[in-house]
Amino acid sequence: MITFLEILALLFIVVGVLGSILPALPGPPICYIGMLLIHWSTGAFDGNTLVMWAVVVVAVTILDNLLPIWFTKKFGGSKRAAWGATIGVLVGLFLGPVGVLFGPFCGALIGELSLDSKDSTRAFRAAFGSFAAFIFGVGLKLACCVAIAIPIVKSIFS
Repeated sequence: MITFLEILALLFIVVGVLGSILPALPGPPICYIGMLLIHWSTGAFDGNTLVMWAVVVVAVTILDNLLPIWFTKKFGGSKRAAWGATIGVLVGLFLGPVGVLFGPFCGALIGELSLDSKDSTRAFRAAFGSFAAFIFGVGLKLACCVAIAIPIVKSIFS
């Protein structure tokens, strides 16, 4: 029989996986809470596993916040492009999946063009860097959440 904590853990996993795709929710930390709930419910994970996953979740969260800055600069963008990408993500949330996907690109493009409207090549390169960082970050968070979810689901249904 599935307990209340196990149901709650599954809910945290679902929200965490969605949070890996939607920038407003911190996916990996939410999934980690699901892991803690299972641990408190069944004792399925040992201390080393919990510490290891805590370190991974913190590292992924930090990387996810630094990737847009690194990628935008690596592709020749300015701080305005990085800020534009961030604003683009937030605005994109209100426009559905297409907005979430293309918001960072458009935001970085607008940010870079506001700095130098004549250098569109540089602006497009910076926007692509921001877009690549967003996609890479989503992939990293999603991989982390799925890797946390698999042993949780196994422990509940085995």
